[in-house]
Amino acid sequence: MNQDTICALATANGIGAIGIIRVSGERSFEIVNKIFEGKNLEKVDSHTVHYGFIKEENEVIDEVMVSIFQAPKTFTTENSVEISFHGSPYIAKKILEVLIKNGARMAKAGEFTMRAFMNGRIDLSQAESIADLIASDNEASRKVALNQLKGGISKEISFLRGDLLNFTSLIELELDFAEEDVEFADRTALNQLLNRIEVKLISLIDSFQYGNAIKNGTAVAIIGKPNAGKSTLLNALLKEERAIVSSIAGTTRDTIEEILHIKGNAFRLIDTAGLRETEDEIEAIGVKKAKEKVDTADILVYLADASTTDFSDDIAMIKSLLRDDLKLIICATKIDEVLPTKYDLVESVFRKEIASEFDFIKISAVENQNIQDLKNELSSFVEHMKSEEGNVVITNQRHFEALNKSLDSVRKVEEAVSSQITTELLAYELRNALEYLGEISGEFSNDEVLGNIFSKFCIGK
Repeated sequence: MNQDTICALATANGIGAIGIIRVSGERSFEIVNKIFEGKNLEKVDSHTVHYGFIKEENEVIDEVMVSIFQAPKTFTTENSVEISFHGSPYIAKKILEVLIKNGARMAKAGEFTMRAFMNGRIDLSQAESIADLIASDNEASRKVALNQLKGGISKEISFLRGDLLNFTSLIELELDFAEEDVEFADRTALNQLLNRIEVKLISLIDSFQYGNAIKNGTAVAIIGKPNAGKSTLLNALLKEERAIVSSIAGTTRDTIEEILHIKGNAFRLIDTAGLRETEDEIEAIGVKKAKEKVDTADILVYLADASTTDFSDDIAMIKSLLRDDLKLIICATKIDEVLPTKYDLVESVFRKEIASEFDFIKISAVENQNIQDLKNELSSFVEHMKSEEGNVVITNQRHFEALNKSLDSVRKVEEAVSSQITTELLAYELRNALEYLGEISGEFSNDEVLGNIFSKFCIGK
């Protein structure tokens, strides 16, 4: 694969001021030089930019700037060229066509980054962080992805594997001297190391909840009876008329999802159909979907209309939706329509009937009263998930699963040591722990895993 010279559009598809085509491989300079009218690109210095024209035979395709990068100081560690052209999709297509005619081929999804990994410039977790950085849509996810690109998780895993590898080597050495019944690895020291590794693995695993929240956004289901003010609240949070607001009960029949950014964190707001028994077939589907959204939400914002007097249906609905891992915020709505003393009564009713912890906020979405209090509560939910022990955050499901496997193996090693199990079995469990840790950085990987990871990249990356 690495013998080919590959090319692809590196900028987004569509019309723009400029576009960039990336070429990588041993023959990059030779191939681009065939279609470039300007300096001889095979004789210029590395990391220089040159003005000229891209031509097909005698026809000029475009006026361009060509950047030259000589191996190994490139992204892929191979000879690389970047062609900057006027951002027309047609021009991009024509340039790619003549590159292919002259010996290059179209890159596969993520192939440039895969080459950087295969050539040892970055490890697998850094490669994945590049995709996360490109996909980041909020400040928190950008910072985490950038930290991982700089080797944040790689360093943590490297330290853990390094210490464990030393002990594994000693255990393997004992196998060579099995007949002499000698012990090279201090079991007490090994136990202490395993305890330290276990604590670190648990810390990294626990960070996944926060990492998942900042990468994919925290799911917030806005739930309540018809006309409790759900759509009005969504519009107030977004500061735009996103959902239809009407005095007619059952206006919202499907779920509406929008992204809200608060203090650099993303929240996926889900406005749902009002929860009630209904004979309307379409509205009933909406109610069913609303309940399904709560099942996958991180936060339930339940709206209770403070202008009413009977909250028994609200309380029953909340109890039916609660989970141990679901944060509950009860908002008493329409405070502009009732006396302030009514709120103490409303809160006391919910406090008396609902045993689970919850936050109680009184709001008026119409008058924009206390909407900021709700935003602060949403933000604090994410902030409280932050680990106090370090700045490495797990955002990748594959890493999360590998860490859990590593933790399981480490615990099996601890059990093996305490049970004074045979050296052969102890060595086996140690090798498993090392392998699972190595899966994260790519020291242990297979073609299927690599193919799955890089297939999710864009073509030009």
